[in-house]
Amino acid sequence: MKPLFRNSLKAITVSVLLLLTTVASVRAQSAKLQMDQLDVLANKASETVEVKLDEHLMQTTAKFFSDPDDAEIKEVLKGVKGIYVKRFEFEKEGEYSEADLESIRSQLRNPGWTRIVSVGSKKEISIEVYLLQNGDQIGGMAVLATGSREMTVVNIIGPVDLDKLTKLEGSFGVPPVGDAIRQREKKK
Repeated sequence: MKPLFRNSLKAITVSVLLLLTTVASVRAQSAKLQMDQLDVLANKASETVEVKLDEHLMQTTAKFFSDPDDAEIKEVLKGVKGIYVKRFEFEKEGEYSEADLESIRSQLRNPGWTRIVSVGSKKEISIEVYLLQNGDQIGGMAVLATGSREMTVVNIIGPVDLDKLTKLEGSFGVPPVGDAIRQREKKK
């Protein structure tokens, strides 16, 4: 083989490997939603909650669940790479708009995301649950819980066991999604 051809083949091989690595990284990171655009709602809200637990903080947080009663929560957190929550409560209706929610929903229309639950109500809280699937594996989850005077966005990065997820309700700002998931399962 000529040296020029061999060097070109090496360069092409390295380029393809770099491209595949980049695509794999982008695919793995696609479970994290961009939620910073919602920060403007904090000025209008009477109450806000923000949770940002990346992989390092998840490992640190897991150490605090040392009681035997916390074993289930610790098991749910195993493998989770991050939990991100934004929650806003408002004094009056109309403080946030559908455009605010659209900034999140547009990300959830990307390939791999599937809405698995949609429970709507004009008087109570509406819940939408989305999963990001990589083949047979769940790579992430997003929950939108909205009401006339409140909005919550939860983004869980990493493998999610839906059966165990209900153990996180009320922790880390995660709303009660278990009922919505159970309703979906009954309809199957």
